[in-house]
Amino acid sequence: MSGDTVGVWDVSLSDGVYRIEFEHGTTTGKRVIYINGKEVLRRDWMFKLVGKESFSVGSTDTKATINIEAITGFSYEYTLEINGKSLQTFLDNRSKISKTWVLKLDGADYRIVLEKDTMDVWCNGQKMETMGEFTENGSETHFALGNRECCIKATTSGRKRNGIVHSLLVDGIGIEEAIE
Repeated sequence: MSGDTVGVWDVSLSDGVYRIEFEHGTTTGKRVIYINGKEVLRRDWMFKLVGKESFSVGSTDTKATINIEAITGFSYEYTLEINGKSLQTFLDNRSKISKTWVLKLDGADYRIVLEKDTMDVWCNGQKMETMGEFTENGSETHFALGNRECCIKATTSGRKRNGIVHSLLVDGIGIEEAIE
């Protein structure tokens, strides 16, 4: 990390977790944005030290903006917005519309994400080919990881407040949901 790094944020999206780093050289006017260590934006010799920098994150080109605001003298505050919302609000909303499971199978790590609004399933950044079916108790979304059979079951909790419960089964064995 360089001496000009002023902000680091981790953003969980359906296609992966992204580390966003921001360098702001207040004497040189430099602005550099890195995503997972790869430079995605560079501006040198910016005379205006406050403002916004917009860029895209992930394979779905999620819109992100870093806001640079002066606090006092030469102190600055840096905030990250995702899809026009503060990072915290975005993450709170994501936890309501998605479910994530992290597991190790046959020596490989997998991060599986269900987007509840579209029923899309992502695994390690790739949108999975799925087959859905309605059952007596709700619905099942089937997909494969190699030669493993996977199923996300959606069943009612029986309580209006809790709504629908989603659970992942791999070869019939339940997988614990990850907290992101």
